[in-house]
Amino acid sequence: MTSSVDPQHRAAGSRPRLLTRALLMRFVTVVGSSASFFLLLSVVPMYAQSVPGRGSDEAGLVTGALMLATVVGELMAPWLAARCGYRLMLGAGLLLLGAPALALTVSQSMVWIVAVCLVRGLGFAFAVVAGGALTVSLIPPERRGEGLALTGIVAGVPSLVALPLGAWLASHTGYGPVCAAAALLALVSIAAVPGLPDREATQGPPLGVFAGARSGALARPTAVFAVTALGAGIVVTFLPLAVASRHSGVVAAALFLQPAAATASRWFAGRHGDRHGAAGLMVPGLLASAAGILVVALTNVPVAVLVGVAVFGIGFGITQNATITLMYSRVPASGYGTVSALWNVAYDAGMGIGAVGFGAVAGLTGYPWAFALTAALMLTALVPAWWDRAAVGGPRGRAVKGEDRAPAGEEHRE
Repeated sequence: MTSSVDPQHRAAGSRPRLLTRALLMRFVTVVGSSASFFLLLSVVPMYAQSVPGRGSDEAGLVTGALMLATVVGELMAPWLAARCGYRLMLGAGLLLLGAPALALTVSQSMVWIVAVCLVRGLGFAFAVVAGGALTVSLIPPERRGEGLALTGIVAGVPSLVALPLGAWLASHTGYGPVCAAAALLALVSIAAVPGLPDREATQGPPLGVFAGARSGALARPTAVFAVTALGAGIVVTFLPLAVASRHSGVVAAALFLQPAAATASRWFAGRHGDRHGAAGLMVPGLLASAAGILVVALTNVPVAVLVGVAVFGIGFGITQNATITLMYSRVPASGYGTVSALWNVAYDAGMGIGAVGFGAVAGLTGYPWAFALTAALMLTALVPAWWDRAAVGGPRGRAVKGEDRAPAGEEHRE
């Protein structure tokens, strides 16, 4: 089949064009969903814990509920998108992410807070899975790592600003204005959805989520990323609680540094991966992530906290880009929705399990030991990372067994 890439996207002797109108419209929805999600990520645990008598268990529960609903939604999303189309799924996701935020402060009942988290988690899942499949279809395969890194930056900048800003606004203006802002960000971005293509016409049978999870070529990067994501859920949920209140400025700075470092390292990893292969980046990214969490265990030393979250952010960003680039390169275009679902399940399940498990462990050991134990747990992901490097036989990896990569040009349509 001949390539369907518009000639204007390619210049003779040059790399294919990366930024297109459709990709820019997609970036609008990326900013809306990311900013809405991260603005409340640390705020909702603070809101739940603001009732006298509540502690780390309640804080972990609300983040766990958010991530549980997100994981369930991500497992459902490829099936729903195949029937409803990507645009409808993305628009519905933004609506479910934004509208419930307006209702959060109606009650401080844990049942109410958890219910709001469940609905928002479902909406976030629909937005990231449908949006992720759309994104990769709009990026030329020759520039996939760079394009995904750019998308990560577009998502990372709002998280970089929104994560510390949410905590700061909640303490200075109250919870109501923060919730209203989070709702508005998601709802306004729905206006960009009609400017996106609906669904990709792909050849070959679709790859189911559970079939993809049984494939080692996808399961190994998924496992590595899931273990790394444990640290992300722990940092955003418990760092404001683990660091003494007299160091509130350190917490705000740390919540800025972590996504900033991750955003910068994703760009490096994307460009490096396009030229040298992404598989070789998983082990360094994992080691940096674990080292950062170990340093954060010195919660009473402000400099250590800042250095630790920065190192963790660097490792996390490298692992993010390396794993998702590898996974997309190993399936045809008909499997993009499944890759998006698996990768996001790893992200959100890791964050949710990390938050719930850390809350329980910290109640027994205290925060410093809980951080140290988390770092040790993260190192167990070295096993699938090394297996993956050995299995693919080189730094660039290979397609999932029984499936070939989609032909060049058929992955980038408008």
